[in-house]
Amino acid sequence: MKKQLALAAALAAAPFAALAGGHSYTYLEAGYAQLNQELPAPAGFDIDDIEAGGFYVAGSAEIAPSIHLFGAYRKGDDDVSVSLPMGGGEIGSAGIDMSQGVLGAGWHHDLRDRTDLVAELSWLRTKIDVKGDEEGADEGDDVRIAVGVRHLIADNVELWVKGNYTDGDLYDGAFSASAGVQYKLTQTWGLVAEAEGGGDTSMFGVGVRASF
Repeated sequence: MKKQLALAAALAAAPFAALAGGHSYTYLEAGYAQLNQELPAPAGFDIDDIEAGGFYVAGSAEIAPSIHLFGAYRKGDDDVSVSLPMGGGEIGSAGIDMSQGVLGAGWHHDLRDRTDLVAELSWLRTKIDVKGDEEGADEGDDVRIAVGVRHLIADNVELWVKGNYTDGDLYDGAFSASAGVQYKLTQTWGLVAEAEGGGDTSMFGVGVRASF
């Protein structure tokens, strides 16, 4: 009877044990993303902020025991309205396309069995285009430094938080914070959600991740 109980307990715990594989730095990911950008209003007018909803794809590859490369591409669109203040009503609107590409390299180190310290250096290419505008797109390149931690709060639930500093063409020495969560359905597949905010920009996304 004791052997049977032990076998039953081992079988019951097997699915969770299979998920407990530590942090994966090799994965592919895709889903929905929204890129937000605050816009300065011309004198005497009110203008909506950009809330460009669309898609994203992302990936990471561990190329050495403590080194990984990563990248992402996010793209969305929105209709932005211009109106008169004090309830004066809308006087016009414009379609906006917004996209951002990211390429970078990271270093990670075990702090504890379930916690990794992560440091990253990345390049961001951001583009904001007003549809039908002869002025052309507003685009630029920026460099980002990020430091944070990844932590397994359960065998199938991972959290991460990072502090970011971004500077260049579109970001002027901006600090931001990002946080995310992954719920692992299997050893390979998981559901992910991430948000970032700080300064004039913010972003959030939800998607599916395949870890390898």
